[in-house]
Amino acid sequence: MALFSNLSNYKNFGLLIIRAGLGIMFIYHGYPKLLGGVHSWEGLGQSTRYIGIHFLPTLWGLLAALTEVFGGFLLIIGLAFRPVCILLICTLIVAAATHLGKGGDLGDASHAIEDAVMFAGLLFVGPGKYSVDKK
Repeated sequence: MALFSNLSNYKNFGLLIIRAGLGIMFIYHGYPKLLGGVHSWEGLGQSTRYIGIHFLPTLWGLLAALTEVFGGFLLIIGLAFRPVCILLICTLIVAAATHLGKGGDLGDASHAIEDAVMFAGLLFVGPGKYSVDKK
């Protein structure tokens, strides 16, 4: 369609929209986890048992909350973009495994899986030129 033919000229702006939207949502969901304290981190970190990690749940929970909050911020500004994508993919794999491990179906894990797929794609595409990491 002629109406959409020039949109490819704005792919860097599209990447900015994706980064900002995902970053804001990860901060929104991660901030309460980060402020929840040790008890909250331990509960969150217990999720690693679904991928075979049974030690230091408090540390894993804290790292997950930090990844969501600070990773979300780094996504928005486009700094350390690819390492953040890798950390978020790992966090989302644990989230999906948790949903499935608790007896949920693919529908329950779908949000985590969808976000992990998005970050896997962004890992290859990069942050775009409207970022601190721009080349």
